[in-house]
Amino acid sequence: MPLKVSERGQMAPFMVMDVLYAANQRASLGNAVYHLEIGQPGTGAPREVIEAIQEPLSLQKLGYTDAFGITPLRDDIVEHYKSSYGLSIGQNQVAVTSGSSAGFVLAFLAAFDVGDRVAVASPGYPCYRHILKAFGIEPVILETAFEDRFQPTPEKLKAYLPLDGLIVASPSNPTGTMLDVSALKALSNFCREHNVRLISDEIYHGITYEQSAVSALEFNQDAIIINSFSKYFSMTGWRVGWMLVPEELLRPIECLQQNLFICAPTPSQIAALAAFDCKKILDGHVTRYLQNRDLLLSRLPSIGFDKLAPADGAFYLYADVSSLTNDSEGFCHKVLMETGVAFAPGRDFDSSRGKQFIRISYSESLDIINQAVDVIAEWMSENC
Repeated sequence: MPLKVSERGQMAPFMVMDVLYAANQRASLGNAVYHLEIGQPGTGAPREVIEAIQEPLSLQKLGYTDAFGITPLRDDIVEHYKSSYGLSIGQNQVAVTSGSSAGFVLAFLAAFDVGDRVAVASPGYPCYRHILKAFGIEPVILETAFEDRFQPTPEKLKAYLPLDGLIVASPSNPTGTMLDVSALKALSNFCREHNVRLISDEIYHGITYEQSAVSALEFNQDAIIINSFSKYFSMTGWRVGWMLVPEELLRPIECLQQNLFICAPTPSQIAALAAFDCKKILDGHVTRYLQNRDLLLSRLPSIGFDKLAPADGAFYLYADVSSLTNDSEGFCHKVLMETGVAFAPGRDFDSSRGKQFIRISYSESLDIINQAVDVIAEWMSENC
């Protein structure tokens, strides 16, 4: 008789990572690849971040830190909220984590019990629902629509009550759409009125275009805020992020951190200290993302990708390709194998309707984006 395999591990794959693997396999054979699938900056960490860790690597022991992170970094995060949002938070509210992924694990375990119901927008980041399911928490799928900018609304949420939690993301992955001040305030009020824990994924803050992002903490002191150095700060592989934690969850999350992760990686915490001083170069990345977005918005409709979600922030376009295919996974695989252009299938983000969508990441250089469009335009003219 075979040994038991836990149902917790029988979750759906994070398809973007499968596409990345296939793209890297293609590249290893010497074939051209254009990475429009992966949700990470095309640049590495700023030079100042790299330099900040050189001396500690050679001279310090680099052992464990406090569970919630080193004091200077937590102080910098406090200052970040004061200067960027006009919000005053206490250092005790800040928990440094092993990227936003660890933040979601800690938040879900601290705030919810087995059988609780947590609303997640669809399309949305797939790992929300995968992690929730692994913990025995029910992800309540809220199908959003273009007319709502693919964001949840209080009116739609009422149909799913009672709820124990709501996850919002602004800017969103995969759509890049944002909640404006009034929309986020309305959702915050809804959560307070119905005793729903709000978890706000703010990892794409800083990467916005026509409007600035607003933190849910401005309207809801009971919200859990998740952020990361991965996106705006261009430090994906360093695996360091942070949470802002309401008072009643401080000790539970601290104990969970101690037992599950001990602390975020010490070298990454030290390096992140320099990140807040790199605003000029990081804002330059955002300017490039904007140029890439505008290039795609001007070129894609003429080659067949003419139904695009409003791209307010992040570095994604969510494209309706129903006129081209009813199998986005197969379509993405075929495009990658025949052209080297890697897209993410929409089924990753929306299990019911995603077969008619793809996500296009535009975080690489302008030259690479242009080359990718040239390649896919030629392929589309011959195959669609």
